[in-house]
Amino acid sequence: MPKVTLRNNESQQGMFRRFRKVVTRSGVLSEIRKKRWFISKSEQRRIEKKKAIRRHRRNQLKYRRPRTGGKK
Repeated sequence: MPKVTLRNNESQQGMFRRFRKVVTRSGVLSEIRKKRWFISKSEQRRIEKKKAIRRHRRNQLKYRRPRTGGKK
């Protein structure tokens, strides 16, 4: 569980902002959202495969060289 202590001269709002950052970086909320409903192993594999394909396509587009206009 993420833990944050109040620093000297820090408002509670500032502490709360830091706490939210720590929670999002730790992945606690995303894990809770995933476990909200049961997902079978085959469904999980299918979802992970889809994510990997999208990630691969995005990386390909990112590093693709632009076409140069040739002579006609």
